[in-house]
Amino acid sequence: MSGVVLELPTSADTQALGERLGRLLRAGDLVVLTGDLGAGKTTLTQGLAAGLGVRGPITSPTFVIARVHPSLVGGPALVHVDAYRLGGEAELDDLDLDTSLEESVTVVEWGHGLAEHLADEMLEVELQRSGSEDGDQQSRSVSLRGVGDRWAQLAQQLG
Repeated sequence: MSGVVLELPTSADTQALGERLGRLLRAGDLVVLTGDLGAGKTTLTQGLAAGLGVRGPITSPTFVIARVHPSLVGGPALVHVDAYRLGGEAELDDLDLDTSLEESVTVVEWGHGLAEHLADEMLEVELQRSGSEDGDQQSRSVSLRGVGDRWAQLAQQLG
């Protein structure tokens, strides 16, 4: 496992990092997002979606648990999951994500401790916020940890 830490002064920087990462993603990839409320998980996912070229809008799927965003450019769909309200790994398994994992890019917000069993290789992203909560006045840092050979290399490329 390898890791990179980046500073993201604005929400636009968070989204831009997501877009850069989204252009590198391919079918079968799993991205596990962790961070406090308002840390930028959905903002990063919006960037991922832009980089992948999927149909939006990308909003937090807190109440629907999961949304599928089909590709507009012939690439993989984005499966966007919010595990915040799930009671554990068994409830995540009930979503049958493994049936779409190989042909989609799967992003699981609040997935730490729940989603790691879905794939042997993944990108773990931890977002932390600092500063005031006035939109762009709130900077973020992001820690990218690649699990598996592919992700170790990609995390370093993004750093």
